[in-house]
Order: sequence, then C-alpha cells, then structure tokens
Amino acid sequence: MLLDYRDMQALRPLGAGIRGEFPILNQEVHGKPLVYLDNAATTQKPLRVIEALSHYYEKDNSNVHRGLHELSNRATTQYEAARERVARFIGAPGPETIIFTRGTTEAINLVANTWGARFIGPGDVILLTEMEHHSNIVPWQLLAERMGARIEWAPVTGDEGLLDMDALREKLAQKPKLFAFVHIANSLGTVNPATEMCALARSHGVTTLVDAAQSAGHLVVNVAEMGCDFLAFSGHKLCGPTGIGALYGRAALLEAMPPWQGGGEMIARVGYDRTTFKEPPHRFEAGTPDIAGAIGLGVAVEYIDELGRARIFDHDAALAQEAYERLQKTIPGIRLLGPRQNRGGLVSFALDGVHAHDVVTLANEEGIALRGGHHCTQPLMRKLGLASSARASFYFYNTPEEVDRLVETVANIEKFFRR
Repeated sequence: MLLDYRDMQALRPLGAGIRGEFPILNQEVHGKPLVYLDNAATTQKPLRVIEALSHYYEKDNSNVHRGLHELSNRATTQYEAARERVARFIGAPGPETIIFTRGTTEAINLVANTWGARFIGPGDVILLTEMEHHSNIVPWQLLAERMGARIEWAPVTGDEGLLDMDALREKLAQKPKLFAFVHIANSLGTVNPATEMCALARSHGVTTLVDAAQSAGHLVVNVAEMGCDFLAFSGHKLCGPTGIGALYGRAALLEAMPPWQGGGEMIARVGYDRTTFKEPPHRFEAGTPDIAGAIGLGVAVEYIDELGRARIFDHDAALAQEAYERLQKTIPGIRLLGPRQNRGGLVSFALDGVHAHDVVTLANEEGIALRGGHHCTQPLMRKLGLASSARASFYFYNTPEEVDRLVETVANIEKFFRR
C-alpha cells in the first residue's frame, strides 16, 4: 500500500537515515545543501560499491577467463559471481541467461542486431508504445529500414500518460513479430502492467522485450513471473557503476541468436577458414569486458535487495505523489505529466511560458539537481505539444524536506517569470 506523506517518518531509515552511506550527498552547491533529484538519469553510489571498485583495482586487477594465475582466477570468480547475483536479482533461471552489456541501450541494440537480424523480415511489424525512450525506438527504426519491416505504435492517452490497453490488444491480435515496451516511463512516471502485457503478447505468439531501466532498481522484477522474452537494465540507475548493464534472454532465444560482435573471448575455435562460437552468454561478450563494472553491479544489486525493492518503491512513489499534489496546488498554470495516482518515483512538469532549461538552471542556483529537456522521448513530447519539461526523480535517499525545497523553489521560479 502506498505510504502517505504524513507517514514518511516511518521511512527515515531509508531517507535521511541512509544518506551517510552516500558521500556525494554531503556537499553544498552554490552555498546550499545539495538536493539531488536527477535519479532517473543516474543514481548515486553507496560506499560499498565505491570500495568494491577500489578493491578490485588495488588487489585483483586482471583479465578474466584467460589466465591460470591467481589474480586472473580471483577476477574471474568475482565476475561470474556477479552474473549469478544479477540472475537472482531479476528471477532469471540461471546465469547463462544473463549477458553483460554497457547498459540498457547496448542491450536493446544487441537484440536488434542478433535476434532481429535473424527473425525480422520484409513486411514484419515491430510494435512499440508512444512513451518509449529513444533507446527503445532508434535501434528498431534502424532494423526496420535495413530489413524492410515497419514500426507500429500503441497509443498513449494524453497528459495522464496511460497506455490505451484496448488499442494495444487490437495491435497484438494482428501478431507483430516483436513487442518492445518500457516498464516505467522515464518522462511520465507511468508504471505499465508488464506481466499483463507480456501475457497478451504471448497469447498471440509475439516476442517481448521489456525496457527495465527505470524499474529494476525500484520494483521487484522477476522475469519468470513477468513472462518476458528479453529484459534490459542499466547498473548506474540502481546504485551501480556507469558503463555496465545486463540483458536477460530466454535460453532458447539466445541459443538461436548469432553473435553481434566478433573477437576474443566469444569464440570456441578460430581457423583460417571458419570460426565457431561459445554458448550463450559468452557468445555475446566479445573482448575484455568491464570487469570492475560487473563486480560493482553485483555489489549494487545485493545492496538494493538488502534494502528491499518493495520498500524502495513505496518510499519513492510517496515522495513523487506528494510533489505532484503540492506542485499542482501551489503553482498556477503548472502542467504535470503522467498519471495522478499509481505513478513511479518521478514527476515531470512544465511551467507556462518558461523553458525547462531555465527552470533547471535556476533550481541549480538553489542547490537542486533536476533534469530538463525532452528526456530522450522527443516523439512523446511532440504528441503532448511540448518542446521540453522539467523532471524531479526520487530515490530511497531522498527526504520529505527535499520535496519541501523543490516545491518552494519551483514556486519562486514561477513567480520570477510571472513578474
């Protein structure tokens, strides 16, 4: 059950009580205590993740899988243990279904250039939603152009930012080859019913890919229960390092997919005439991987699970709900995007006649970190008649007092431009 803002004292062990584990939060910006509300872009890192990276480079730095010496053995053990930990984090059946990537973007591109290149052909349909991030649009556009396929769109219903489920059912009944969709929309805060959507797709034999960049660190994500075929997420959005993420793929699909990149590590045997490849997941991890990043990701998901993602979601959503209600009540002419209820931990808004970059710049003078722009959802912004919006996004180290500062600052910005 979503916690009420008045009950947020119960969450102090998450909010103020946990901030000491994040050294970056203990600073001032322009003489004001930092209020970091740009978590949908990237989250901050706890000491244990920072220390894990330092320990690897200080004690265990070596290439994986290729050596018999002690450092290589230790690095390999930690790297593969991280893969096993990530598999447990998302309820995958085993580590062989987890491919390390640079993040959600690369994971989606990998599917487009392997599964897509083999199974998408002329006239086939790729179904997306109108709320997708560019990373879940552009790879499919490139694939469609290359293969002679076409893209269709499941519509979004105005500012409330909900999927038109009746229209989606009709689209899926036409049996597109692939349905790729976002779990939590990064510009709307919409939490899509991923399990229901995957079940609908599966009933029509449609392959599914879930963009979990905004959900994996906030919601309990279990690929077995969700029933998706592919799922992608990024480490840096759940307290892990940048440049590392993971792709889950159903084992039978991974086994049928050709490699994407060629090089060392992904081969079984190379000859002058031909090359054979390793089984998944190593078939898709050419060259030296981001070993430290994978280790850091393993530590991060362990940390998130210790805190509890159900708790995290309630905390973030309660802060976002309070911010939504108070911004709407306090500021004349503000336009709030996404559903009023049952939203994820972010709020996007537009002030009448004020560019989002101006809002973000002035908020920065008050020590508040927001995000302004199209949030890599240009088609959606155009549909909504907006060039940009400002976004406040929350995580478990944010506090009710930071919501107070956000609302006060945005109100002052609106008054400044209204004078």
